[in-house]
Parts: sequence; C-alpha cells; structure tokens
Amino acid sequence: MAQLTQAIALGLLIGGVYALMASGLTLIFGVMHIINVAQGAFLVLMAMVTWWLWHETGIDPILASVITTPLMFAFGWVAYRLLISRVRGSSPSMSILLTFGFAMVIEGVLNVTAGNKFKSATPSYFEESFRVGSISLPKAQVFGFLAAMGILGVLFFVLTRTWTGRAIRAATQNPSGAALVGVGASGTAALAFAIGSATTGVGGSILSVLYPFFPASHYDWISRLLGIVVLGGMGSLPGALIGAGILGLAETLTATYGSLSWSTLVFYIVIMVVLLVRPQGLFGARLREDVT
Repeated sequence: MAQLTQAIALGLLIGGVYALMASGLTLIFGVMHIINVAQGAFLVLMAMVTWWLWHETGIDPILASVITTPLMFAFGWVAYRLLISRVRGSSPSMSILLTFGFAMVIEGVLNVTAGNKFKSATPSYFEESFRVGSISLPKAQVFGFLAAMGILGVLFFVLTRTWTGRAIRAATQNPSGAALVGVGASGTAALAFAIGSATTGVGGSILSVLYPFFPASHYDWISRLLGIVVLGGMGSLPGALIGAGILGLAETLTATYGSLSWSTLVFYIVIMVVLLVRPQGLFGARLREDVT
C-alpha cells in the first residue's frame, strides 16, 4: 500500500508540471486553432537559458523563472507578429510546417551555441527529499510542482477574472461575436500566443532540474504535450490538467510495477483507448467541418 501511495504522490507531482507545460499549447490552439509544434523547442530553449543562469551565477533554477517567463512572453509576442500571424486562418498544415521549421531553427541555434550534450541543473536540494510518514517526496519535484501550480493559478485568474481573460475566452468560443463587441482578433491572438509561450518560461526552468535535456530533446517533449492535449481535448484547459495527471500517473505506476521504459507506451495506449470511445478527447467538443 505504501508503494502505491508513493507512486500516486509522485505521479501527481509530475502531472502538475506536465499540466503547466501543456496549458500553453492548448491555450494557443483554443484561441487560434494553431498547433504550435515549436512549444517543445521553447521549453528546451528556456531550460538551456535556465541552466546557463544557474551555471554562471548560481541562481536557483526554479527561481530563474522570474527571468525566463517574461522573456518568453516577449519572445512569443514577437514570434506571433513576425511569423505566426502570417499563417493564421490558413490550413492547419501551414501552421504545423511553420512552427516545425521554427523548432528546427531553435534546435540548430542551440546546437551551435550550447553543444549537442545532455545538461541538467542540480541545485543543492537536488538529491534531498521531504518525508511525510512513509512517503518520500523529492524536493526538486515538490518545488517544481508548487511553481507549476502557482503559474496555473495565475493563468486561471487571468482567464476568468480579468477583462483580458474574458476577451481571450470570447475569441475562443465565438470569434465573430467577440469582434462585434470590440475584441480585436489580431491583438487577442498575439496576447494568447505570448501567454502560451510564457508558460514555457517557468516550464523550461522546472524541466532543467527534473530532466536531463539537450537541443534535440524537444521532439520528446512536443510528443508528450500533444499526447496530453489530444487526450484531454484540443483547446480544453481542464482537459490538459486531466491528461497531464494521467501521463504522470502512467509513468510512475508503470515504473513502480513494471519498467520505466514502458511508461510512455502505456500512456499512448491509454490515449488510443480513450479516442476510440471519444474521438474528441475527454473534454473536447466535436467539430463540424462541413459547415462554413
């Protein structure tokens, strides 16, 4: 029983971090119907920046998110204005190709500037744990989870309690109606993309501590994030939370009772089973593509 409780606790900690990482991707899709394949590269880019800050200055990697988050907000805003806005309204394949190319550019720049080697930030508490009864909770995962929940809380507040959030949600649910009441589609889309990109600031900082990474590891991360978003339902933030929790639990339970190498496979099997029953995902809505 203690082993099961330990696995569930660790799965929820990991799932909370995954939820933050996936929230930006699902927000961008929900507002613009653009699949940002570069989201994984954004995470690795910020993990690399965080590692450099920690290595050069000694700043705590998770606290470095106060630098990386606004940096990625600005980066996302500029990226949308210069690149993404040019394919908005085009076929989904155009946005996928553009953002995939963007990811390749980021990977190439990181290969040249940082080298194609695994890196990981290891702060002083990296190998320490909290004890709660018979459960051992690694401090790095606890701190990462708390940071992720804090940012998700801020994101929830912005989306539900501010005019900016209402504008974003209006553009998501009814773009034509939002335009009629003065919600600018272009400005709202740029803001949503910037916010979605900003989540990779703190997400990348957490990643730098919890997982070894190198420039090409963004392929693994975008596959995980897309799996979470598809499972939960494209564009659904609650769905992303649930999907992330399922991935976290799948990883830890499989590692505990089987082999860690099978954990990702188990998660994708869960996705396949769910999509056979609900093709739109757990919280997604069916789309009518025969109506213009």
